[in-house]
Amino acid sequence: MGVREAEGSMGAAAAGVVHRLAERGETFASVESLTGGLLAATVVEIAGASAAYRGGLVVYATELKERLADVPADLLAERGPVDADVAKALAEGGRRRCGADWGVATTGVAGPEPQDGKPVGLVFVAVAGPNTTEVRQLDLHGGRDQIRGAAVTEALRLLADHIQVSDAP
Repeated sequence: MGVREAEGSMGAAAAGVVHRLAERGETFASVESLTGGLLAATVVEIAGASAAYRGGLVVYATELKERLADVPADLLAERGPVDADVAKALAEGGRRRCGADWGVATTGVAGPEPQDGKPVGLVFVAVAGPNTTEVRQLDLHGGRDQIRGAAVTEALRLLADHIQVSDAP
C-alpha cells in the first residue's frame, strides 16, 4: 500500500467513526505514541469532527505515558512502552483524562531501528469504552510512514468495530 492509499484508508476510517459517534451523541479521545499526532490530525480533517472528537494526548516520551495518560509506572518499568497492557492503559487513561465515551490508543515501533528488543512494525492499538476494552497486536511492514499510517487506520477500525457491536440489539 502506497502513502496515498494509506491516507485514503485513514480518512475513510476516521469519517466513519466521526459520523457514527456524532449520530449517537458520543465522543472519543486519542492517546498516541508511535503515531505522534497523526491519528488526531486525520480525525480533525473530517468536517464535523468536533461533534465527536474531544481531543487527544501525544505521549511520545515514556514518562509522559505515566504523567499524562495515567499508565502505571511499574507497568512501564516492567514491560516498556511497547506492550499490550500499556496500550490498554493508554486508551483507558485517555478516555478518563479527556472525559470521552471512548478512548483509542497507539503504541509500537515505527523504525527505522528496533526499540528495547521490540522489532520494527510491532504495534499495539487499543480501544476502551463503555463496558469494553480490546487490544490488537499488529505486525506491520514498510517504512515509518507506512507503519504509522497503518497503525492509525487499524486503531480507527478497532474503534469502529466496537461502535458497531454496541449498536447491536
